[in-house]
Amino acid sequence: MDASAFERWLKTTMGLDASSVGPGVVARAVAGRLRATGLGDAGAYWRRLLAQPLEQQELIEAVVVPETWFFRGVEAFDALARAFAPLRADGSRTLRLLSLPCSTGEEPYTLAMALLDAGWTPERLRIDAYDISERALAKATHAVYGANSFRGRELAYRDRHFRALGHGRWQLSAQVRQCVRLHRANVLDLDFLPAQATYDAVFCRNLLIYFDPDTQVRTVGVLARALAEDGLLFVGAAETGLLLSLGYASAQMPMAAAFRRQRSAPPALAVPEPWRAPALAPLRAPPARPIARPAVRPAPTPVAAAAATATIAATLEQARRLADHGAFEQAAEICQAHLRAHGPSAEALYLSGLIHGATGEDARAEDAFRKALYLQPDHTESLMHLALLLDAKGDAAGARLMRQRASRHRGRSA
Repeated sequence: MDASAFERWLKTTMGLDASSVGPGVVARAVAGRLRATGLGDAGAYWRRLLAQPLEQQELIEAVVVPETWFFRGVEAFDALARAFAPLRADGSRTLRLLSLPCSTGEEPYTLAMALLDAGWTPERLRIDAYDISERALAKATHAVYGANSFRGRELAYRDRHFRALGHGRWQLSAQVRQCVRLHRANVLDLDFLPAQATYDAVFCRNLLIYFDPDTQVRTVGVLARALAEDGLLFVGAAETGLLLSLGYASAQMPMAAAFRRQRSAPPALAVPEPWRAPALAPLRAPPARPIARPAVRPAPTPVAAAAATATIAATLEQARRLADHGAFEQAAEICQAHLRAHGPSAEALYLSGLIHGATGEDARAEDAFRKALYLQPDHTESLMHLALLLDAKGDAAGARLMRQRASRHRGRSA
């Protein structure tokens, strides 16, 4: 018995498109469960899978590898706090948010921290968080996190909202935890949300990329049913083309991948034709240019090296913040000056690609992402943004390859 039967079962059960997680992932997960159960062959395991819900959950856990951390894609959380600042000021009602899938809790807890820091009180926040994984939800309930959940240099929130337990572990505060309600559910179950659920904002980031077109459309219909009339839907950067094709409008929040329903959008539960990348005029790729290498200089002293690193980080952060506020021209100039002064780096090229993409310069954006990947082949964000650009050009095979690479790198770093 080959892996195709298990791939079909996963698609039917949770909507997973096996090609999106990379070749061999399902087969390796099945092989691991064969060893764990002590069964001699795939046929025997197949019969157990169909008969035992607990084993079904174990296989799903073996295939789904969560990759998340606090304030991942910080622009989305900043945009959320700004969008609902007027509602916070009038003090009249509770803000309702949905996080799906919530994995081990980093995203919904980040929503709570971002809004608490923006002046909301716990009593006025209601955050519902759903995931299919019992194991992930158990960790979210425990709310103790290690170093992998804290990335980047901006960690002041950790001092405000966590208590150090020692040995690199941190306990989230009760104040943040009380804002979030954790639930187990499968997004493919159309009735998993209460009929009266209406959320001011829905976070569903980097889930749709793992589904086939029909399941993508069905899932967006479920999310639309849960979203308030003027609510915000946040998706992953690689999923923005799908939302536009289904009648959603950009919320004009740079780098946040936030959308609103258009007044003329089709009914939420109507199932349109499976999504295809929009047809665009062919783009001529810019001629390949060698990446300039910085001149070799004498090694700096440790103090000088630390100062230089801090200056470089500050420059990129300035460009990032300008882009976040729509000042794309200034942000692009800072990125180019940074590249001239310090030579190429994956982060600078990735940020340059984001800026070009936001201003509609797709060819330049693609060029920047490819250069970032030349320097750092496992730069997951560049892989996903490049996949989106290739989809828009009609290069479905190239886009699928980029997503497979991104999935493999996420699996290795988990």
